[in-house]
Amino acid sequence: MNFKDILKMTFNLVALYLAGGLLLAAVYAKTSPVIFRKNAQEKKEALQRMMPAADTIKKLGDWYPHDKDAEYFVAKKDGKTIGYIVQTFGKGYSSYINILFAVNDDFVVQRMDILHHAETPGLGDEIALPYFKKRFKGKDLKHLKVVKTKTDKYVQAITGATISSRAVTEDGIKKGLEFLIKALKKGEVEHGASAGRKG
Repeated sequence: MNFKDILKMTFNLVALYLAGGLLLAAVYAKTSPVIFRKNAQEKKEALQRMMPAADTIKKLGDWYPHDKDAEYFVAKKDGKTIGYIVQTFGKGYSSYINILFAVNDDFVVQRMDILHHAETPGLGDEIALPYFKKRFKGKDLKHLKVVKTKTDKYVQAITGATISSRAVTEDGIKKGLEFLIKALKKGEVEHGASAGRKG
């Protein structure tokens, strides 16, 4: 192989990479607005499921549990605050668990959902099942505590998955609710200020 052949091969490879890059850029330019709209719609629907009675749900700010970006919202009906929705994270057995929960204006949990996790299949992944999610309804700050025995007062742990259960209950939802109450007392929520910034 002489110098001319090497030069030709190099030129062909550069041309191929450039063509591939341009093609990827064109695909991204076409699909990214669609993806953005789809994500925004899914987020809106997830928030509405948390507080179905609300006619408006407005973002109040950002906070950073475990240095992860999370948001919190106020839910209103006919201009009156009926509750709040908080995104939070709990450190599980094998993942950070992304959680969304809603409280009424008395700070009592109404609903919760697991947005994402990578907990152990057959054990910790049961945090996403309806039977576990139902255990949070009606719980206030004092009763967001995991116990291993049968209980209605507190949150009963999933058998064999106490770490995942605590991650959702105490590290995730309880800390998220504590943050919300503190932010309200400071007046940050009313002004829509971001709180708990990184750095």
